[in-house]
Amino acid sequence: MRRSGEPAPPPSSAATAPPRSQDWQTLARLFPYLWQYKWRVLAALLFMVGAKAANVGVPVLLKNLVDALSFKPGDPQAVLVVPVALLLAYGGLRLSTSLFTELRELVFAKATQGAARSIALQTFEHLHALSLRFHLERQTGGMTRDIERGVRGIESLISYSLYSIVPTLIEVTLVLSILAIKFDVWFAWITVAALAVYISFTVLVTEWRTQYRRQANEFDSAAHTRAVDSLLNYETVKYFNNERFEAGRYDESLERLRRARLKAQTTLSLLNTGQQLIIAIGLVAMLWRATQGVVDGRMTLGDLVMVNAFMIQLYVPLNFLGVIYREIKQSLTDLDKMFTLMAREREIADTPGAQPLQTGDAPELRFENVVFAYDPGPQGRPILRGVSLVIPAGKTVAVVGPSGSGKSTLARLLYRFYDVQQGRITIAGQDIRQVTQASVRQAIGIVPQDTVLFNDTVAYNIAYGHPGSDQAEVEAAARAARIHDFIAASPAGYQTLVGERGLKLSGGEKQRVAIARTLLKNPPILIFDEATSALDSANERAIQAELQTAARNKTSLVIAHRLSTVVDAHEILVMEAGEIIERGTHAELLARQGRYARMWALQQSGE
Repeated sequence: MRRSGEPAPPPSSAATAPPRSQDWQTLARLFPYLWQYKWRVLAALLFMVGAKAANVGVPVLLKNLVDALSFKPGDPQAVLVVPVALLLAYGGLRLSTSLFTELRELVFAKATQGAARSIALQTFEHLHALSLRFHLERQTGGMTRDIERGVRGIESLISYSLYSIVPTLIEVTLVLSILAIKFDVWFAWITVAALAVYISFTVLVTEWRTQYRRQANEFDSAAHTRAVDSLLNYETVKYFNNERFEAGRYDESLERLRRARLKAQTTLSLLNTGQQLIIAIGLVAMLWRATQGVVDGRMTLGDLVMVNAFMIQLYVPLNFLGVIYREIKQSLTDLDKMFTLMAREREIADTPGAQPLQTGDAPELRFENVVFAYDPGPQGRPILRGVSLVIPAGKTVAVVGPSGSGKSTLARLLYRFYDVQQGRITIAGQDIRQVTQASVRQAIGIVPQDTVLFNDTVAYNIAYGHPGSDQAEVEAAARAARIHDFIAASPAGYQTLVGERGLKLSGGEKQRVAIARTLLKNPPILIFDEATSALDSANERAIQAELQTAARNKTSLVIAHRLSTVVDAHEILVMEAGEIIERGTHAELLARQGRYARMWALQQSGE
């Protein structure tokens, strides 16, 4: 866990595998999700035992059938009894094995999928609850890959452990019991020794070669991160003609991935060869002992057939033990990464017992001696230095100033993306740190400077301001934002797809969609952060009138570079280097002949 305010490390895959104790901790965290379906778990275990009991019964049946073949040639009983007994008994046991296995998977599927769904949903919700700092520092491609592998790891872990490891242990126990009771104890000892050597070899070699598999996953995440980042910034790549450069970076990651996968495949071949050697030695030892027993008259031919069938049934699933063990370890690692992501501390959290914000129609908004730095350490650069301002209920206050003066930080703090280091921010007299974040954000609507849209329809993006709005409400908001005519003229109308991040629309069109969805939300507090910066002068004047109408009787904060958009504000604040250096109405600030007056003169001369 990191302390509040410390930069979050990128959630890429770890370079080291979790220790065994951490594997058990991961299983312990997974168990409650499965135990919600405890009756299905217990039923699946019963079906599993039934399947293995039927499977072990097949060699026993073969032994009895072979021993029963004592009929003389031409005996009519042989034609009647042997085929019927063989077909019915053998077919019945085989059918029972398959039936119990399918029932086990059918019963347990709901538990597996339910646990995967619950964990994936909790991770998704937790990611939305994490601070803006985390999302600014994350690597989207690597993080989504880790989540994808974590969800898949749940299914793999349950599948391999419940469907492979546990059934094999049950079968081994039953076979050893039969061999030790029916024959001499040497059969059991040979089987145990072969299994011990086989499992030890498999675990040791798999542990050694896991590093190559882990490296392959690291390089896979890195390649995916680079590919996603490059495609998200497609326009930038084209602007600077860097397609070859991006392809080279991606190929570099792919080359490292190729080398790691080749090492993984080489070591896998070594593992498989060693396993087959151990199996062969164990089979030879068991069959030699059984053959000697037949020669000495201590065992029948049926016993020899049964021992051989037992060994084949045991070693076939064990042949995949290396793969199963590796996959279980990898699933535990992937699941641990997702649980670690879920356990990441929320930098901004509701205080215990926080109540919803009570706003009314138009609440008063105050910044009281606010001091803030994105990095609160001694080396951090202060952004706001004792800022105090009041936006009276139902009034509009504008903040102007050069880039980097801290204007947009005011909006981020008001949304509680960060908490102030000193001072406080109140809405209707309530400290926003003492009320729920959801209620604060519900009371605020923002038109950001950089508008990002979902890769969906225009109607969806406008209705996002108030999910559930009908078409008439969406169109009314679009008309107020002066974008209805443009949408209506499109062949698909409101069902026009805007593309990734809204790139199919121009900057002005995206900004008008953002204005429309904020107007549709209709909150008591409005923030306009350069809301018309991407519009031409004609549209800006028209929309400015609509924004003034929308802001009537609402508490509004306007952040602007273009001073002509804020001349009617109740109060104008001029910020520089994190401090308010001037404040007053447009006329008062011009009369002072200070910084605002110089900015106004520069912009007027430029126009």
